Amino acid sequence: MGRGIPAGSGGDLAWHAGTVEAGPPILPVTFGGAPPFCPLDNGRARGQHGTMPTSRPARQTALSGTHFLDGQFLVAMPGMADERFARSVIYICAHSADGAMGIIVNKAATDISMPDLLVQLDVAPEADAIRLRERVGHMPVLMGGPVEGRRGFVLHSDDFHIAQSTLIIDDGICLTATVEILRAIASGEGPANAVLALGYAGWQAGQLESEIMANGWLNCQADPSLIFNADLESKYERTLRGNGIDPAMLSASVGRA
Repeated sequence: MGRGIPAGSGGDLAWHAGTVEAGPPILPVTFGGAPPFCPLDNGRARGQHGTMPTSRPARQTALSGTHFLDGQFLVAMPGMADERFARSVIYICAHSADGAMGIIVNKAATDISMPDLLVQLDVAPEADAIRLRERVGHMPVLMGGPVEGRRGFVLHSDDFHIAQSTLIIDDGICLTATVEILRAIASGEGPANAVLALGYAGWQAGQLESEIMANGWLNCQADPSLIFNADLESKYERTLRGNGIDPAMLSASVGRA
């Protein structure tokens, strides 16, 4: 489930971490290039002058007959066979006839903090480690999914953009996959709300639709406050309750909310 299609590497920048006292060494992390299934020229990316589009293009899919699922949550059903996705909440960043990609928003990356990562990627000097803990220590680093686990993505509020690099997913939520946003976050000039994810979940054409129809996932309204909330442990149940579902009553036979 959700194994997905690796994205192309054209134009990507690899940032290799050095070993510093601030934390454990980080594996090489890649930023740059368009996210999978997220064309930045589709009318939903911000323009060269950072202007917001007046409307979003119409979206249709065989799943619902009217809309694709980008901007929604996927919640793993109790019968999820793939342990990597058990009790996962995934924010769908892109969904089209070609496939889908999303970020798991309730699972932390192992032994990585945002301040340590910024220092080890040379985004900020080691001397700023204490200041960074005060500024971004609350910001989660997520295990975004099993595909390209060393590739970085930042989900963030729409008060920040980088021309031709920031994708508007839905009202108030954007995705940027360049190292420039990390520099802005480190300097205090980044978005008001953000989470960094390493890796993503991806689906080939028609795969996500099939998994939903097979009751592997529940798709429901996304809550932006849950995306950026640092309490990862409670997100699964809070997402269900926020959509009127009692987790204790959830069964493997339910599909959409």
